[in-house]
Amino acid sequence: MEERIPSRDEAYRLLTTYTQTESLVKHGLAVEAVMRYFARQRGGDEEQWGIVGLVHDLDYDQFPEQHCIKTEQILRQQQWPDAYIRAVISHGWGICTEVEPLSDMEKVLYATDELTGLVTTTALVRPSKSVLDLEAKSVIKKWKDKSFAAKVDRGIIDRGAAMLGMERRELITQTILGMREVAERIGLKGAG
Repeated sequence: MEERIPSRDEAYRLLTTYTQTESLVKHGLAVEAVMRYFARQRGGDEEQWGIVGLVHDLDYDQFPEQHCIKTEQILRQQQWPDAYIRAVISHGWGICTEVEPLSDMEKVLYATDELTGLVTTTALVRPSKSVLDLEAKSVIKKWKDKSFAAKVDRGIIDRGAAMLGMERRELITQTILGMREVAERIGLKGAG
């Protein structure tokens, strides 16, 4: 029996069915773009990586106390492939799941999920309100201020960078480049 591969449209419909909060939908779109960017850089399946990024927080709006657990149930009900489900669940490793990121796709999701939030908040406090002119040095400056975007777990980002064999600055730069591709859609094109 051939495995059913979900389409991007199906993934987006699923995301918007379970996620009503605009900022969480934009987060899903940002992570999708970053995952697609990294897939191109690392020879991954861009469609698969993007879809995994898009739905990774599928359950967070409605079931924050059951994060990743509900997503697994939802995706299994929808008969999604195990590789997609495992990748989504692995981004909660050490927080709400015991599924360690092993594949390149899983490691990128783990490393960039929290980072997209830090990049977004850094962009929003800049005069331009844009990722189009944002550089890694600005994010690193904000990184050091623990009260800035205090909910962003910087330890997860560093562990993810280590898993990928990347320096923090390079991971930030690549994440920004991925987010630039959807700047307008995620509200980070700028005030101008």
